[in-house]
Amino acid sequence: MTRGRRATRYVALIRAINVPGHAQLVDGDEDHGVRANRRGVRHNRVMTRHTIASVMAAVVFCAASLQSARAQQPAAPPNPSTDLLQQAEQQMRDGKEQQAVALARQAVAASPESYQANNTLGAMLDFAGMYREARDAFAKAAAIAPNADDKTRAERAIAISYGFEGDCTNAATHEEPLYRQYLDANDFNNAGGVANELARLCLDAGNVDFAERWYRMGSEAGLRESDIGADGQDLWRYRLEHALARIAARRGQKAEARKHVAAAKEILDRGNMPAQQKEFFPYLTGYVALHTGDYQAALSELQQANQNDAYVLGLIAQTYEKLGQTDRAMEYYRKVMASTTHNPTTAGSRPLARQKLAAGK
Repeated sequence: MTRGRRATRYVALIRAINVPGHAQLVDGDEDHGVRANRRGVRHNRVMTRHTIASVMAAVVFCAASLQSARAQQPAAPPNPSTDLLQQAEQQMRDGKEQQAVALARQAVAASPESYQANNTLGAMLDFAGMYREARDAFAKAAAIAPNADDKTRAERAIAISYGFEGDCTNAATHEEPLYRQYLDANDFNNAGGVANELARLCLDAGNVDFAERWYRMGSEAGLRESDIGADGQDLWRYRLEHALARIAARRGQKAEARKHVAAAKEILDRGNMPAQQKEFFPYLTGYVALHTGDYQAALSELQQANQNDAYVLGLIAQTYEKLGQTDRAMEYYRKVMASTTHNPTTAGSRPLARQKLAAGK
């Protein structure tokens, strides 16, 4: 008999035992013969206890044997690309772009059908400025994606790759179908997220009018979410005011930008949104100050923003340049280059940092 069948038999035996309980012993009247049966009941209880003890000991032994058997089974072999990908990301953080790309290529060679390996290779190539090859890697990741969500992430990565080149038009060819797809599925929150992502890429590419249209579409979609609460409504409205302030600043409309900054602050002060949204406000005020010519105010505000955000670091670098502090600007451009997050913030900051650092050599 196998250990598994033996354990099943013991468990069934326990369930089959009828253990007299306290309620059974006291039920009824002693005048109806219960007193005469006490000795037999006591004997049965003692025998039952011995039986249970024996069965439980056997079950414990069997369970321990099964656990030991499982422990002796060989572990699943590790993914040969995992360590290489980690090394690649570290090399990129250390500023060694070519070494990072080489390691990522080795990871793909070791696991050619690995979604993660191809996706990471795409990111490393984008960081190294090899955009066309990056999109080939992301396209491979999309083709072998294990599920629909991963496929969508790879498609969005292609759009972000175009963002690294400031190519709003081609970014839209990959983001817009995803936006429509989410709308058709009544997934309005994700539809809004994709729309805002495209808007961000296009604003940084200088296509301000297109960006405004997509930011508005993103907000409208997000607010259609059926179970959205006050916090969700405020979040989407805050995002829109935040975007409209930046757009006005890019257009040189200082008064209009300040109006939207005030509207964003009013929403923030309601306290309905998650606390982390507060960190995006000094980024906003610093952005507006930089693009409307108030450089000292821009520096003061941006230094209060998230110092781990590559885009914020890039804005600080630009501000130092405007203030004539080239050494400090180069310091912050180098910090931008340490980012290994493949997203719109890096797409909007790393190419400029690369250009500035190359010119400063």
